[in-house]
Amino acid sequence: MEKSVSRTIAEFAVNLKYSDLPADVIHEVKRYLYDSIGCAYGALNTKDVKAIREIYTEMGGKPEATVFGTGEMLPAVNVALINSLMIRALDFNDIYWKEDPSHPSDIIPAAISPAELVNASMEDVIVAIVLAYEFEQRLCEFAVPGVRERKWHHATLTQFVSPIVAGKILGLTVDEMVNAIGINGCHNHTIGCPTAGKLTMMKNTVDPMATQTGVFAALMAKKGYTGTELVFEGKEGFMQCFGDGWAMDKLTGGLGEKYKILECSMKAFPTEALTHTHITAALKAVINNDIKPDDIREVVVTTIARACDILFDPHKYEPDSRETADHSLPYCLAAAMVDRKITTESFNMEKILDPVIKETMMKIKGEASLEFEKMFPAKQPSRVTITTTDGKVYSEYLEYPKGDPREPMTDEDLTNKFNALAGSNFTPERKAAIKEMIFNCEKYSAREFMQGLKI
Repeated sequence: MEKSVSRTIAEFAVNLKYSDLPADVIHEVKRYLYDSIGCAYGALNTKDVKAIREIYTEMGGKPEATVFGTGEMLPAVNVALINSLMIRALDFNDIYWKEDPSHPSDIIPAAISPAELVNASMEDVIVAIVLAYEFEQRLCEFAVPGVRERKWHHATLTQFVSPIVAGKILGLTVDEMVNAIGINGCHNHTIGCPTAGKLTMMKNTVDPMATQTGVFAALMAKKGYTGTELVFEGKEGFMQCFGDGWAMDKLTGGLGEKYKILECSMKAFPTEALTHTHITAALKAVINNDIKPDDIREVVVTTIARACDILFDPHKYEPDSRETADHSLPYCLAAAMVDRKITTESFNMEKILDPVIKETMMKIKGEASLEFEKMFPAKQPSRVTITTTDGKVYSEYLEYPKGDPREPMTDEDLTNKFNALAGSNFTPERKAAIKEMIFNCEKYSAREFMQGLKI
């Protein structure tokens, strides 16, 4: 009998060891950990994070795992959701986009929270994080076209990965890992509406929820709970329900030959990933030519069809929340051109209601390009053309944004981003000490590491 997809994945995950990992892969894990913890610090006081923290704090329970920054301890399953939402809430964490988009760092808490529960080492956590990136990114290439094009959200992919990550930490056997994947893969298929039209707090929450349930699924499997082994390829399984078009080699081929985390991207802006090349091009045009908001007659953004669909629908011209604004290309470009920068402060309500930004936003339109569509996802092309009131035309063309592996965030870029996100919660000395700890994290247990991140 041919080996099942989930068993192939489980065997690789269970057998992967820290000693198998090349030095550059380990270093990249630390870079993404540093980036993700910075994002978590920046989101500490967002409305959505505070609401979820309050629910679980009021609920209480065994002090098994640590909330980023606050140091409070709660049940590991609950902390997995809180910490994942903290990483995700600002839409500033990593991005991988092939047939599907994803944010693999959303799954990092599926490694750390169980690691505190069982007092695992940070070496173990590093291995689990490698698995998170490996299979989340492989799943982004598995469906052709991707699940996003089939009107589903990428949390649908995370449901299969989070139990692998948590299961690795919990020391599941191959059979138990197969069960964990089958358990979680049965009930987290997420429709696309959280990122369509008018956005709500669920835009950033559905993926963390799929992370949380993966931790619970792994705990269930550890107790002997069984799950569907043929959850991918079986009768009424994932592949049959979602239709034709599957690149099996992308999911299971060449495991261990190279590691997908080296192909992931970081974000230079706290916005939806497809906005980044356009923001960079617009900033370049405005700054290099000293274009003021009043000078602008029209801005035409040439992009791929799906960017027009996601980022230019009518709701995106009337953002009334951070979640809609950071997925609105008209808003992001207008804010960037008015302020000549995009930061987390660009998405407070005062900015969203700024009349100059609103006026500039209405001058921006999207234009889909078949030529650009053929270039995606190998490239993320953008042409931003600004026509001024005196009839002059300025155009900038870029093929990928800052943070892409072809133009990576430097260690200095990462430090600047982390320090800005950590803000006044920490002294410069404390920020430097946290960085030092993260880049030497293999020396610590998960509990020691998390307690060392307290404000």
